[in-house]
Amino acid sequence: MTDTTRSLKLLYVVGARPNFMKVAPIINEVKRRGDAIELPSGDSIAAGAKGAAGVASVPVTQILVHTGQHYDQKMSGVFFRDLGLPEPDYNLGVGSGSHTQQTAGVMTALEPVLTTEQPDLVLVAGDVNSTVAAALTAAKMNIPVAHIEAGLRSRDRAMPEEINRIVTDQLSDLLFTPSRDGDENLVAEGVAPEKIVFVGNTMIDSLEAHRADFKAASPLARLGLGPKGYVLVTLHRPSNVDDSASLKILMSALAQLADDITVVFPVHLRTQQSLERLLAEGGIERPPSLRLCEPLGYLEFLSLMNDARAVLTDSGGIQEETTVLGVPCCTLRTSTERPVTITEGTNRLVDPMDGQAILTAARAALRERSDGTLRPEYWDGQASERIIDAIADWFARS
Repeated sequence: MTDTTRSLKLLYVVGARPNFMKVAPIINEVKRRGDAIELPSGDSIAAGAKGAAGVASVPVTQILVHTGQHYDQKMSGVFFRDLGLPEPDYNLGVGSGSHTQQTAGVMTALEPVLTTEQPDLVLVAGDVNSTVAAALTAAKMNIPVAHIEAGLRSRDRAMPEEINRIVTDQLSDLLFTPSRDGDENLVAEGVAPEKIVFVGNTMIDSLEAHRADFKAASPLARLGLGPKGYVLVTLHRPSNVDDSASLKILMSALAQLADDITVVFPVHLRTQQSLERLLAEGGIERPPSLRLCEPLGYLEFLSLMNDARAVLTDSGGIQEETTVLGVPCCTLRTSTERPVTITEGTNRLVDPMDGQAILTAARAALRERSDGTLRPEYWDGQASERIIDAIADWFARS
């Protein structure tokens, strides 16, 4: 029986591609349940609205807010379509800028949306500027916050994302962790255990839901590639691409690796500016087997990653996806907030400022094989179901 006297309004804030992948399966899970949640049996809130099974069904309204942190078609629009996300109810159009400018811009633009919508719960994902800005705004307005992918720590506060993670977790009322180390980190930082729910990884929910789609969307023929005939590269972190000396080391290592195997490098917009400057200065040479291309949509990129011999990246999410796909991964960083991808996956850390170490690690990865059966606990495509169950329990209790 549906309790029409009560309803639950969930407001999601997304701003960058990883957010889309983490939020999409949750939105779709609510739809799968008929835009309603069942409150736990016997709770006082459910009294008088119980059906034959002793469970109250409460209608759910979902509001999607896109901050516009990633704002061009390749970085945003294609991902919305590939993931089956609805058009955003609000697009804040914040755009680019410094970390402070983006954070302040999201807060200023989001406040009137929250005033109008008055959600019961604001859901934020990951660790980008939009994440911490939305959490701050909601907390200051006394609106509960849920953090998807809570508890991850790199122990490197020079990373803006680490600051975003720590602040968001301290402000959140529900903390959904993707791995057990997240629980341990949060408890060590004084977060009340009853706020923490280990649910697994919603990025893997998206991957599993689109396996058939990304295999059908293979760009190999268009790019003139064969399965396992190339290494895939992504670079976007400021510490790797903003400084010409750092980028030169990385590109030199990739050029040498391209002597062994074709290297495919979809160039992030941030990286493109630095790379064009370095090429113009004659700081690097680009052999023909080092293939630069434009950023790809979600399905095409997953397909390209699935068929790669190995992946070199500085991305967090790619560490997770390669683990589940069974593709050897070299993370070009000195620390990771996802240690489970090393202990239970295909990932390894490589110092990005050591060109020889990059080559050695990449060549070792080329010799590896994995069937993708070794994956962390709860990375099973069902994290979004656990999240909705946890939200139902929280709503009943609150």
